[in-house]
Amino acid sequence: MQALENNVEKPIRTREKMEQYIKSLQERIVKEIETIDNKKFYIDRWKRAQGGYGISCILQNGNVFEKAGVNISVVSGELPKPAIQQMKSRHKELDPSKGPFPFFAAGISIVMHPNNPHAPTIHMNYRYFEVEKEDGSPLSWWFGGGSDLTPSYLYEDDAIHFHKTLKDACDKHDPNYYPDFKKWCDEYFYLKHRNEARGVGGIFFDDLDNKPPEELLAFIKQCGDSFLPSYVPLVKRRMNNAFTAEEKQWQQLRRGRYVEFNLVWDRGTKFGLQTPGARIESIFMSLPLTARWEYMHIPDKNSREDKLVQVLKHPKNWV
Repeated sequence: MQALENNVEKPIRTREKMEQYIKSLQERIVKEIETIDNKKFYIDRWKRAQGGYGISCILQNGNVFEKAGVNISVVSGELPKPAIQQMKSRHKELDPSKGPFPFFAAGISIVMHPNNPHAPTIHMNYRYFEVEKEDGSPLSWWFGGGSDLTPSYLYEDDAIHFHKTLKDACDKHDPNYYPDFKKWCDEYFYLKHRNEARGVGGIFFDDLDNKPPEELLAFIKQCGDSFLPSYVPLVKRRMNNAFTAEEKQWQQLRRGRYVEFNLVWDRGTKFGLQTPGARIESIFMSLPLTARWEYMHIPDKNSREDKLVQVLKHPKNWV
C-alpha cells in the first residue's frame, strides 16, 4: 500500500506552472525579436545564493533595438522587514513582528527601447508571488503585472492597436478587467513630480487573488501571449522611418523621464533592491543605454512633441 501511495503523482502547483510558462514565453519572445533585429541576445543564466535562479536575455546596440531585455526570475528565501512593511497595507496577514516570512516569486520582465524615435518603448511584467507558512503551504498568494507603451512620438493608430489587443485578452476572462486595469495603469505609471504619465498606458494590476489560482493563471497566460501581437506590428511599422537629429534628441529626453519613473516611483525596483541577494544588473536592465536631461526643456506649442505631452498630461481612452 505504501508503494502505491509513493507512486501517486503530486499535482503540479501554481508556482510550478507559472515557472514553466514564463520560460516558454521568454524563449518565444527572444526568438521573434532576434528575427526582427537580426542580432542575437546575450543569455546570462544565474543562480541566487539565497535560493532560486534567473535567465537574463539582453540585446544591446542592435539593428532595431538600442537595448532590449527579456528576463525571468524564479526566486525564494525570506522576506526582509522593509519588504514586509511595503506589503503590509495590502496584505493584513503579514505581521512584520512575526517575520521574516519564507517567500517564492516567479516572473517575467520585458523592456524594449528601439533605436528609431518613431518606434515606441514597451514594458511588460507578469509575476506570481507566495508567502509561505512554516509547512510550506501558502499563507498568501497573488498575481501582478501588466504591459504599457511609451512612445516618443504619438501615433494614435499604434495606441489603439496596443490597447485593443490588451482589451481583447482581458475580455476573454472578465469584462471588468480592461477598464479597471487600464485606469490602474494610468494612475500607477505616473510621474507625480512632472504631473504627466510615463506613456500612453496599457494595463496594470497587483495583488490579484479574487479568483481560483488556475483561472488567474489562465488570464496571465492570455496577457503574456498578447505581448508579441500587441507590439511587433508597431515596431515593424516604425523601425525604418526617417528621423532627424532633433527627433533623436527628443527621444533621449523622453527616455530621461522613463528613467525617472523607474528609479523614483516603481514599486518593483524598490522591492528588488530590498531583497537580499538582489541581482542589480537584472533589476536595472529596464533602463535605456542612453538618455538626456535638459534644464527647463519645453516643446514648441502645437508641435508633435507638444501633442505627445498633452496626451501624457490628460490620459485618453483609446478603445
